Amino acid sequence: MQAFTLPEFYVPHPARMNPHLEAARAHSMAWAREKGMLDSPSPSGDAVWTEEALAKMDYALLCAHTHPDCDGPSLDLVTDWYVWVFFFDDDFLAQFKYTRNTEGAKAYLDRLELFMTGPGETSPEPENPAEAGLQDLWARTIPSMSEAWRRRFVTSTHNLMVESLWELDNIDRGRIANPIEYVQMRRRVGGAPWSANLIEYTVGAEVPDKIAATRPMEVLRDTFADAVHLRNDLFSYQREVREEGENSNAVLVFEKFLDCPTQDAAELTNDLLTSRLQQFENTALVEVPALLAEHDVSLPEQIGVGLYVKGLQDWQSGGHEWHAKSSRYMNEGPVSGVNGPAGLGTDSLRLSPNRLGLVQRTRQQAPAPFAPVGHLPLPEFRMPYPIRTSPHLAAAREYAPTWARAMGMFDAVPGVEHGAIWDERRFRGFDFPHCAAMIHADSDLEQLKVSSDWLAWGTYGDDYFPLIFGMRRDPVAAKLCSDRLSLFMPLDGEPVPEPANPVELGLVDLWNRTAGPLSPPARADFRRAIESMTASWVWEVANQAQNRVPDPVDYVEMRRRTFGSDLTKSLARLELGDVVPPEIYQNRVLYELDTAAQDYATFTNDLFSYQKEIEYEGEVHNLVHVVERFLAVDRIEARDIAARLMNARMEQFEQLADEDLPRMCDDLGLDDEIRAVLTRYADNMKEWMSGILEWHRKCVRYTQGELERSRTPEPPVFSLKPSGIGMSAWRIGSAAR
Repeated sequence: MQAFTLPEFYVPHPARMNPHLEAARAHSMAWAREKGMLDSPSPSGDAVWTEEALAKMDYALLCAHTHPDCDGPSLDLVTDWYVWVFFFDDDFLAQFKYTRNTEGAKAYLDRLELFMTGPGETSPEPENPAEAGLQDLWARTIPSMSEAWRRRFVTSTHNLMVESLWELDNIDRGRIANPIEYVQMRRRVGGAPWSANLIEYTVGAEVPDKIAATRPMEVLRDTFADAVHLRNDLFSYQREVREEGENSNAVLVFEKFLDCPTQDAAELTNDLLTSRLQQFENTALVEVPALLAEHDVSLPEQIGVGLYVKGLQDWQSGGHEWHAKSSRYMNEGPVSGVNGPAGLGTDSLRLSPNRLGLVQRTRQQAPAPFAPVGHLPLPEFRMPYPIRTSPHLAAAREYAPTWARAMGMFDAVPGVEHGAIWDERRFRGFDFPHCAAMIHADSDLEQLKVSSDWLAWGTYGDDYFPLIFGMRRDPVAAKLCSDRLSLFMPLDGEPVPEPANPVELGLVDLWNRTAGPLSPPARADFRRAIESMTASWVWEVANQAQNRVPDPVDYVEMRRRTFGSDLTKSLARLELGDVVPPEIYQNRVLYELDTAAQDYATFTNDLFSYQKEIEYEGEVHNLVHVVERFLAVDRIEARDIAARLMNARMEQFEQLADEDLPRMCDDLGLDDEIRAVLTRYADNMKEWMSGILEWHRKCVRYTQGELERSRTPEPPVFSLKPSGIGMSAWRIGSAAR
């Protein structure tokens, strides 16, 4: 009996069939036999695969659906890749997941990576079918692709192999991931980013390296990956959860996190799948054309990007068609549950609101702004870490308004109804020095001043962009403003233009005080962190222009940028110096540690600022509001879900800091100096989270009285902006790390 009835899927593009299917079937069966994948024994004595089992799973059919336009040899090669990856998954399950053999799994994966050779390298002799298959596929694929593509493919192949240990560890602990952790880790352990790389091979067009790491291309890849994985989770729940005892499945994650019936969790998983597909469409149609124009991408490269996008669409439709047919999955009876035409590609012709994606499209349309939502009562939040405060707080409080006034933050701004964005009374109530004193409790006075000023500058910019550009729905002007800010962050002493507003003037000052002592690579990383934040403010304006409530996954990931988390993280690493090799920060443990802390802080802000943003500012960028719209629930239920997510991220952070970080240091053989720095890094994040929560509790920015006063502010005080500002007086030399 099936665990639930499969929901109606949003499949906007019809599936098509590659004419070389039968040849690929014959080739892949012979190739699997040659590499030893058929009748390969598992620890239980049973074969991992038999010829009959492989024929029923029919990976050639998957590839013929997902790559309908490539030639015969290309279809043969990509089918072999899929035979290999599914064999790896099933073999790893039998060899290590069932037996809970973590040490054996690590050794197996370490050796398997040796078969992804770089230029001039030679792999060892294969000792098992997975190694033999990877060696052969690597030799057949890499010569026809660029070095940039090879690096991307190595990363995605590494992730899907190595992050299997995350799944194994969760099974061993009996732990089910929280929804945010699950989605971002599923990208690493799942095969979809890897599939996106192979699409570049089959369509004969690579994504230009100069745009491969931009937000639009990353969102295309991530939405593609999320949709593929969520669909797979729906079809594979019966096999993975009920039969194999796995716990890495979105339906199970939602079922346990929300304490809801399996059918409801399946419907929610499908809603998120639909939302991610529609995010893909929005990015492809709105953001990608602008990206191509901005980077002056040549016409042949533009055509290549178009083929890549089409290839991603083909994969989605073809993957759905294959899941509905393969013996590997739960697909008894009509997949859609709706009567209508039958046959290849007709699934998308059976029309209903869910099948057309109308439910999620309606929820993504922003309601009328400035709704009188009232005060949002807040629940208790999990906070296991104490608060410490710098002894220099009083001096920093006395200093801070002087700096803000010198930067023009109390001056009238053209286009703002009441003249000034802030006045001094409001600024003192915001009390940025208090926040800085808690998140940098051990800093000296000069460092505390810099930290306080960065908080003031980031918050002012976050207020400035919605008022100046969001209210008039002008993302083009917002982007021009954001791009111009880069001119005030010279990497090698280049001259800067005359600042035209408080955002530019404040950035000039802070850049000189912070970036001056840095090495060139550190300075470039620091600038990218600031650019990430200012570009995210443009993203918010663009959503307002479209009257669009963000997709929940896109919102969570972009919220880290709009909050300035990249900037905060960069400042924290600068303070710790360059003892830790950069690649260590890419490890899963540190990546999850970072994002868990960031989400806790951003959700804190969203819960405290709900009334301010929704009722007083007409905003849509708030987690409570996003959950309200996505789940069609009231603000109290949305609040509770947001708070539960916030607490779940804290619990995950505790596990990572207390258990996974020391184990990572042991696994990587890190010396005492690096261990001490990483421990301090985690401790800094603990104080960052506790300080931010306490600041929100004490700050007047979100109180009813301050919100009312913001509607009728005091008359602006006009002052002459200093020209020359005495930058040398603000420089703090080597103390600003």
